[in-house]
Amino acid sequence: MHLSTLLALPFVSLAAAQADIPLGPRIQSVLSQAFTGKYTYPTSLTQGIIPKGFHSHNDYWRPVPFYSALSVGAVSVESDVWLYNGTLHVGHEQAALTNERTFDSLYIQPILSVLRAQNPNSSFLTAPTRNGVYDTSGGQTLYLFVDVKTAGATTWPVVVKALKPLRDAGYLTVFNGTSVVPGPVTVIGTGNTPLNQVQGVSPRDYFWDGPLYTLNTTYSNITASVSPIASADFEIAFPKVRTESFNATQLATLNGLVATAHAKGIAVRLWDQPGWPVGTRNAIWRTLWDAGVDLLNVDDLEGAADFWQNKG
Repeated sequence: MHLSTLLALPFVSLAAAQADIPLGPRIQSVLSQAFTGKYTYPTSLTQGIIPKGFHSHNDYWRPVPFYSALSVGAVSVESDVWLYNGTLHVGHEQAALTNERTFDSLYIQPILSVLRAQNPNSSFLTAPTRNGVYDTSGGQTLYLFVDVKTAGATTWPVVVKALKPLRDAGYLTVFNGTSVVPGPVTVIGTGNTPLNQVQGVSPRDYFWDGPLYTLNTTYSNITASVSPIASADFEIAFPKVRTESFNATQLATLNGLVATAHAKGIAVRLWDQPGWPVGTRNAIWRTLWDAGVDLLNVDDLEGAADFWQNKG
């Protein structure tokens, strides 16, 4: 969906009165002018949306990929990519691929469109801006996980090339050889992304999804400049969490994983948690968050947003 189409969508309501006190006609008349003239502003696309520490898992399944996650405040999205004839197609499996659903059309161009809206040319500016996608928190980066499904050695260079529009606009987080310079979008390769095409490369504007379970053993040389986030399959370490609580051993394991990653300055994400029963799912989210997990892996965006705001 193009940004202009999104902006043209009607707003369902402007305000709600106290349940037993209806709005009077004069205030209704004033409120009817919302989002017009002096009651709007250039960066208002994500007005009022609070960024939340969750990852839109399998984001391409959403009604409108990227924008659905944006609308609820997700700070991380995920795109599975398959390389065919030089084009990166998006989908969970080969049977789901189409010519229209590409990495460029579903992610690069929409993200670029939003960032242009959040960084308008204006006579009021004293310097160029690098605002992120959220109006309420301009410094919040958007994590764009690119899950490579085809051969990594040949697919990843095409992913890097596909980032050019965001790169040319100066919107990518960059490792300059000595330090990480934050940007509105932080690209993280996962799946078949080859480590040797990330680690040791500088400068670069992409990173690698670290292996959470082996950060202190096999991959102890991984730093935050390579992997700002480390992920792992929840089911491997916590296969029998079917109630609303972790046992002491599981909590110790969780705390140890978080401590190891955080000591390296690396954020934590665990995927493949139970999605049902909902009470179990929410209790696991609460436990993970309390333990310091930085990104909750989410399939139900609305459930996560509601949990965060009202039930968490």
